[in-house]
Amino acid sequence: MGPRAPRGRMAPAARDSLWVLLLCLLLRTSELQAANALKPNILLIMADDLGIGDLGCYGNDTLRTPNIDRLAEEGVKLTQHLAAAPVCTPSRSSFLTGRHSFRSGMEADDGYRVLQWNGGSGGLPANETTFARILQQQGYATGLIGKWHQGVNCESRTDHCHHPLNHGFDYFYGMPFTLVNDCRPGGSPELDAVTRARLRLYTQMAALGVLTVAVGKTCGLISVSWKVVLGAAGLVFLFFVTWYASFGFVRRWNCILMRNHDVTEQPMVLETTAGRMLHEAVSYIERNKHRPFLLFVSLLHVHIPLATTKHFLGKSQHGLYGDNVEEMDWLVGEILKAVEVNGLKNTTFTYFTSDHGGHLEARDEHGQLGGWNGIFRGGKGMGGWEGGIRVPGIFRWPGVLPAGRVMHEPTSLMDVFPTVVQLGGGDVPQDRVIDGRSLVPLLRGTAEHSAHEFLFHYCGKYLHAARWHEKDSGRLWKVHYMTPRFHPEGAGACYDRRLCPCSGDGVTQHSPPLLFDLSRDPSEARPLSPGSEPRYHVVVARVGEAVKQHRRTLSPVPPQFSLSNIIWKPWLQPCCGTFPLCACRQDGDPSET
Repeated sequence: MGPRAPRGRMAPAARDSLWVLLLCLLLRTSELQAANALKPNILLIMADDLGIGDLGCYGNDTLRTPNIDRLAEEGVKLTQHLAAAPVCTPSRSSFLTGRHSFRSGMEADDGYRVLQWNGGSGGLPANETTFARILQQQGYATGLIGKWHQGVNCESRTDHCHHPLNHGFDYFYGMPFTLVNDCRPGGSPELDAVTRARLRLYTQMAALGVLTVAVGKTCGLISVSWKVVLGAAGLVFLFFVTWYASFGFVRRWNCILMRNHDVTEQPMVLETTAGRMLHEAVSYIERNKHRPFLLFVSLLHVHIPLATTKHFLGKSQHGLYGDNVEEMDWLVGEILKAVEVNGLKNTTFTYFTSDHGGHLEARDEHGQLGGWNGIFRGGKGMGGWEGGIRVPGIFRWPGVLPAGRVMHEPTSLMDVFPTVVQLGGGDVPQDRVIDGRSLVPLLRGTAEHSAHEFLFHYCGKYLHAARWHEKDSGRLWKVHYMTPRFHPEGAGACYDRRLCPCSGDGVTQHSPPLLFDLSRDPSEARPLSPGSEPRYHVVVARVGEAVKQHRRTLSPVPPQFSLSNIIWKPWLQPCCGTFPLCACRQDGDPSET
């Protein structure tokens, strides 16, 4: 029998094992701390309907945007940053998922191009993966402050199948819908205004017809029973009630604020909304400053009705729209200040953009209410022309991204998805087509060119244009297959309607297609021809082949913008209180109207 270890002392082998175990634990702890240290906070700020020409850092010398300009000076500015769609809902769907919106059914066939009601059943499908969901799985706090516009419910008022909290965000405060003119008391109708006008006209015509019959009956000119007259009057009244129950209360049904799953203000008070959004964003940063966080600030500025606080009214050189832009810049500055005050500037990856181009057709008797798209042709709603899809793209991460760098490579809002997933330590899904490409190599300077050789530009489900970045030559070709018909002819927009259409009589189909060289003609003012461009046929054929390959990646999905999904359903309407008496004036305080 061998010698025993002295009582109270650990055997050498056991002691060595304990030291190895402690060392492993220390190494593992260090690895986790290092991993978290490499994970930046991620702050994404998206404006609504902002034109690329509205910012000083993109050439505007009459609007004051010092905070966004400083962000560009301290980071990387992209000059060819592109929205995946020219209107709100599909553009934001693509941004959240890194996929063209038609891949998830979030795109129009020939009808509605954006979601119309909080009480509709369409929205971002639950099987779509957002960057928030992936970062949430990586231990990030994930918050959304502001506009959502990706749907709320599917089958009941509380199922919240499309809600932000069902798509990876663990905190939401804001508008589940979007601002419209109807949100302002006394504002001119905007939501489905054409249909609303038709329904009102039909009601008036039917009522006039019933009244005429009633007068004829009273005067003995018409032989018809009063039962028939009263029945017809009842049907007219029923028709009126059916459509007025939704369209007559747009502000109450759509213009609401929610915190997580609860409605907190219905209808919302526009004058106080900006302050509430700012308070929520700053509070979120302060609450989560000791852990990695993703905060998506989806601004309500600068969408009509351009709700602007008194401090900024009348201060700009460009009327109410300019006032709203300058207030937006102030909001961005206050959010950036909160990042700096909390000591997070060097550990925060910050991004600023807009969801698409400025709205050229937005006007009233006083003038323009939409944005300026600089030298670029077209605007919101136009899927092919640059003015509808070219947006600001500014990234800042001090000490990691070079300050003051300007990049002229074509990039997409869809690229933000794989970019933030990579920064957060996650993996891009491999079970579906991802159209975005990580911008990390380009932003850090380890890659010279964008990962995109081709980009495809849709208006609804229709491919309007495609671009080819010929990297060897530096040429940037753009092929247009369809373009909207401007009204009046020669104007730069469709001033006879709210937005240019994607198909039908409102577009011109080009065969052969129009060809532009954006590297020499960014305004798309001089279409090329076989006579002016020797490589015309080669370029058009090469882009055509890329379009064929792209279309092989498409597959049918349930349409979220079908009429059955779009229409208002009272049983799906979010409500503060007892439906239909939905009303609350302050957070959590139900009140009488």
